[in-house]
Amino acid sequence: MKKLFKAIFMEIQQFLGFLIFLTVFTMGFWLMLFLLMYVVPYWLFGNLIENWKLKREAKKAKS
Repeated sequence: MKKLFKAIFMEIQQFLGFLIFLTVFTMGFWLMLFLLMYVVPYWLFGNLIENWKLKREAKKAKS
């Protein structure tokens, strides 16, 4: 009986470990997807607009 309980307990532990791994992996996947699809383009587009405005202001100040 003790061996059966030990075997079942190990299976449950392994299954819970797998679920924790799956959860962490999935969260990392969605975070990476969010960063690549939203944050990075937002940062790049904002940087381009800011540089464009600065160049335009420098051009106006020059003339």
